[in-house]
Amino acid sequence: MRDKQFKNLDEQLEIFKYKGLIIEDEEFAKTVLLRENYFFINGYRHLFMKSANNKRYIEGTTFEELYSLFLFDRQFRNIIFKHLLIIENNIKSIISYQLSKKYGYKESDYLKVKNFDGAPDKQRQINDLLKKMKRQIRVNGSQHSATSHYLSNYGYIPLWVLVKVLSFGIVSEMYSILKLEDRLAIANIYGIDQETLTNYLPILANYRNLCAHEDILFENKTQRFIDDTRYHALLNIDKVDDEYIYGKNDLFALLIIIRQLLTGNEVKNLILEIEHVLNNLEYNLKTISIDKVLDRMGFPPNWKDIAGIEIGD
Repeated sequence: MRDKQFKNLDEQLEIFKYKGLIIEDEEFAKTVLLRENYFFINGYRHLFMKSANNKRYIEGTTFEELYSLFLFDRQFRNIIFKHLLIIENNIKSIISYQLSKKYGYKESDYLKVKNFDGAPDKQRQINDLLKKMKRQIRVNGSQHSATSHYLSNYGYIPLWVLVKVLSFGIVSEMYSILKLEDRLAIANIYGIDQETLTNYLPILANYRNLCAHEDILFENKTQRFIDDTRYHALLNIDKVDDEYIYGKNDLFALLIIIRQLLTGNEVKNLILEIEHVLNNLEYNLKTISIDKVLDRMGFPPNWKDIAGIEIGD
């Protein structure tokens, strides 16, 4: 296998130009590449290619247009990340409240195997998760101000404090192995069934990590599919072979999940923020339409209407 060789900024521009990208301001382009990384900018090329087989840019595509998609994804990612952090905090608060109320507030009380699902096939997962949580206490207990305060003054860390240093992934896994009555109590707060919430949480945790590491978001698809919801039906999303073409494992599926976990006003604000950055992107697109971007995101034409659908509709 041939090694990838280092390319300086001029050579990077030549690669772009060879593939048909117009560079109107080379100094600007080199500044962007130096600050943002050729590899990351180049990751947004696919929508501007002539076809899946023809790896040349559509005639007229400029570096500025490619960069505008990069900037859109950064802004969109920041919007999604902000709202995912709200959901993460809500989930942690609700789970810690439910378990602390029922099992106690000291880790010697709430970190017991008997407090979790008693199914034989989950025992190994439960033991592994408890080890992870206890490791978090050892590693982060003295570093986080809240946890160190409780350790120093009380000798234990309540779960409602511990969740601050637990990853969303660990909290997501913890929910999946709670006793059924606890999963039901938590899911009922959101008005959804516990199996649905069990499926949603790993998707949210994965997107949260993707956003935190600044990976490409707008065209990301997950391995997990969500079940059909009333939002699919009420928005009249098209089907192919009796399967919805949007909102299953794409960004609109994430939006459907978020719609069910945030308040109505929070969702309306989210929609307005997304609409704003999409409008900015549309203004900067010349060779492709905003519809092509929306399709890659998995957003149906009436995607904004999800904000007007009440939870009980």
